Amino acid sequence: MNVEFIKALNDLEKEKHISKDEIIEAIETALVLAYKKNYGAYQNVRVVVDNENGEIAVLMRKDVVEEVMDEMMEVSIEEALSYDSRYQIGDVIEYQVEPRDFGRIAAQTAKQVVVQKIREAERGNAYDDFVNKQGEIVSARVERISNQTVFLTIGDTDGILSASEQVPGERLKVNEDIKVYVMDVKRTTRGPQIFLSRSHPGLVKKLFELEVPEIADGTVEIMGIAREAGSRTKLAVMSHDENVDPVGACVGNRGSRVQNVVDELFGEKIDIIVWNDDPEILIKNVLSPAKVEEVYISIEDKAATVVVPEHQLSLAIGREGQNVRLAARVSGWKIDIKSREQLEESDFDFESFEDVDEESEEIE
Repeated sequence: MNVEFIKALNDLEKEKHISKDEIIEAIETALVLAYKKNYGAYQNVRVVVDNENGEIAVLMRKDVVEEVMDEMMEVSIEEALSYDSRYQIGDVIEYQVEPRDFGRIAAQTAKQVVVQKIREAERGNAYDDFVNKQGEIVSARVERISNQTVFLTIGDTDGILSASEQVPGERLKVNEDIKVYVMDVKRTTRGPQIFLSRSHPGLVKKLFELEVPEIADGTVEIMGIAREAGSRTKLAVMSHDENVDPVGACVGNRGSRVQNVVDELFGEKIDIIVWNDDPEILIKNVLSPAKVEEVYISIEDKAATVVVPEHQLSLAIGREGQNVRLAARVSGWKIDIKSREQLEESDFDFESFEDVDEESEEIE
């Protein structure tokens, strides 16, 4: 090693943010192991690397004793005094040794250590980058598919899209570029392990943030989102500016904004609903496109019984209950849907619920 090597370490410290002192310390430790491997496994050797000129010194340590029992570990007091009259029994004396071919071994070892430190630094930097991206979306490329698990690359980093986080019916292809939601990041010896999702509701939310400036700047806020990936999403939005229509902002001119999101989700249907703090209005909105006649509210249970026309019953419930299920999740209310006839034939406890329509008429 030489001055050029130390200069290279200085450059690494600046470019990769790897401490030069840490590298030198690691090289010294590795050289001790290399020495013991090639010249004998003695525990009394240390290696010192000069951080200014790169010169290496191999120092063998010996204990000063009255009677030498092990010449590799001990030196007599008489011999020690011949070097320096201040030595006493119990002191440690160090000799510089120059093993044959150690320079070649040192160069190889130092190279290995530096490469390893660079890899560790890059892994650490990648981990730090992605930890800060949890809950965000990133662009990724499909690298390979194995046993229903999709492996993606995000720049120089690998990500995992497990079968449970994929969208049912979505067929991804190798080398295809897609957007994914960063769920979790874990540190491993091989670098960060990034767990990704295509089915998380957060993916839809973040896609709208990218497409709709009014959401990005806070003018329009997403108040609730419920998703059955690959099929349908309900998104409830409200505007903090009375001059901005939240649904119109999300839909965009001729539906361009929402269409971009739909295209990214390979045709998933998206219902955009106006949020309202009034539970009656909110529940009517989230059950769209069905028309609601009456809403009975139980504030204590946060439950609602909704009356719809007979011919609207299947529309309100949706196929396999999807519409009412998503409506309940996006609003945060338990919702039971009945026709007028079903309500009258049931043992519905009117006293436990408030007819919001009647209450509103009384206030008027």
